Amino acid sequence: MSVRTQSSEQLAETVHRAGFACFVGRPNAGKSTLTNALVGQKVAITSNRPQTTRHTVRGIVHRPDAQLILVDTPGLHKPRTLLGERLNDVVRTTWAEVDVIGFCLPADQKLGPGDRFIAKELAGIKKTPKVAVVTKTDLVDSKTLAEQLIAIDQLAKELGFEWAEIVPVSAVGDQQVELLADLLVPLLPEGPALYPEGDLTDEPEQVMVAELIREAALEGVRDELPHSIAVVVEEMLPREDRPAERPLLDIHANVYIERPSQKGIIIGPKGKRLKEVGIKSRKQIEALLGTPVFLDLHVKVAKDWQRDPKQLRKLGF
Repeated sequence: MSVRTQSSEQLAETVHRAGFACFVGRPNAGKSTLTNALVGQKVAITSNRPQTTRHTVRGIVHRPDAQLILVDTPGLHKPRTLLGERLNDVVRTTWAEVDVIGFCLPADQKLGPGDRFIAKELAGIKKTPKVAVVTKTDLVDSKTLAEQLIAIDQLAKELGFEWAEIVPVSAVGDQQVELLADLLVPLLPEGPALYPEGDLTDEPEQVMVAELIREAALEGVRDELPHSIAVVVEEMLPREDRPAERPLLDIHANVYIERPSQKGIIIGPKGKRLKEVGIKSRKQIEALLGTPVFLDLHVKVAKDWQRDPKQLRKLGF
């Protein structure tokens, strides 16, 4: 009986890697946009307000030679509330558990105290390789970009660590995004795929639906209610008695705010605003789930939920 063995050269070619990466950076550094560009579908919530990504939304990049799982942590910031402290703990725990950290630094903004704060924290995490990802390169000329690259290199030297790579990308212009994936893959451990081929995220659908509603609800009222909105999807059920070719999913969700006075802001005159929120998020939910949706939204007051541990638990934080 003959046993076939692969030559070592063939084996070297077929090494498969799988592991976790997370992107960090101050709010607005382009983390979610980059996640979406790599995965090729809208997964993380993009918003120009800090802390809209409260849950660890993972995007999954499937490649023949590797599986890269992107863990999206909330932005690290100086905490002012119990929620803030909890978010920061989540960030540090995540950093210690991933295989590679990508630090997103926008090309069009000089390094600031926020970047230093994060870089200092990163310097304390010894084992994990760190890649500097210079985002939004489509917004600057080559001279500005070169200066930024030098400044970023310098920053690590000052703090006593070295970048595994420094990669300029533009997720919007789709430049170098593939290259970034090529550079992240070798930093992952060898191993089989951790998720089935078709998965783009392992976030339960209810959480993703809640995030889409929350993003739509924040649209236009960010200045008035930046963080006081939480969304809980109470149930998602296929409507009974529907023919197979015309399914309908009933989604009942509550939008929680902290004070009764905020109710009017969310609902708008004659309910117009809430209706717009419903229409906008329904379209995105239908695109995400690939099925027609009936969305039933209610606005409720959960007094000072950001400071109340019991409320935080109830709302999933």
